[in-house]
Amino acid sequence: MSERVKDPGVGAFSKEKAKRFINQDGTFNVTHINKKRTVNEAYTYLTSISWPHFLILLFVGFIILNFIFATFYLIIGVAAIGVKSQTILIDFFKAFFFSVQTITSVGYGRFSPQGIPAGLVSSFEALVGLVSFAFITGLLYGRFSKPRSNIRFSKFVLLCKHNGEDALMFRLLSRRKSLIVLPTIKVSLSLSIPDENGGYKNEFFDLKLERETITYLPTTWTLVHQIDADSPLKSYSRTEIQHLQAELLILFSYHDDSFDQELHSVHSYLFKNLKVGYRFKKAFHFGEDGKVILDHGLIDEILPESTHVVTKGE
Repeated sequence: MSERVKDPGVGAFSKEKAKRFINQDGTFNVTHINKKRTVNEAYTYLTSISWPHFLILLFVGFIILNFIFATFYLIIGVAAIGVKSQTILIDFFKAFFFSVQTITSVGYGRFSPQGIPAGLVSSFEALVGLVSFAFITGLLYGRFSKPRSNIRFSKFVLLCKHNGEDALMFRLLSRRKSLIVLPTIKVSLSLSIPDENGGYKNEFFDLKLERETITYLPTTWTLVHQIDADSPLKSYSRTEIQHLQAELLILFSYHDDSFDQELHSVHSYLFKNLKVGYRFKKAFHFGEDGKVILDHGLIDEILPESTHVVTKGE
């Protein structure tokens, strides 16, 4: 049986209904409490969130900022921006539109500040607008230029026969066409078991793979862990493996030619989601012109193990 290894960094303590260490999006499943927030974290946060989330925050922030300045103009009096006062609602909308014109430096010319109070507020707002758009420009550049791993892992990890013995299999591919050089993978098994005190503890094992590195990744790469005499899963049956409170922790590293630097991708699989008795369907084939055609939609396609034969390197 494989020797246990030290905690890779996720913690040795566990409980019966402990959730996964790594979420499906590659983030760690950790909730931070009593954590002091700093302004320095804003840039990291705003360049890391999804595009829909970022655009929503941008829109909401724009509305709130103009709402605040429109309120100031309303307090001063809309006559101070060259508008004839009507109802409160109409006055507010006109003040809001004036604020938008000021903060964006559009200045259509229909409205303009009249008097010192309105001039001071509009001047300050113009400064806020310049700083805000400079900050947003930096964020947009950071989001577009920040290297991001674009590796797609199969939805399932399979348990099937391979070379006469049971094996765990999962596969991955790159969503980009850029050159991926020397991809390397490390897979650890986290096994939650009862301890002598009536609680649970995590034991960790490095899983040996058929291949832990290749030269290029132009199509798919199927990772295989043979459940042989050296495997920590050798003493379990297929049914027992399915019911283990276990998680595969995966670190995938490679050099991406488009960014000219090393990137990393983190993923995990829970054993309760194992597909037993299936193999992956081949996701690429040769076209009539002899070129390789990779179908990204087939990465999760599986077949009963008796109907498909997997060759090494597929």
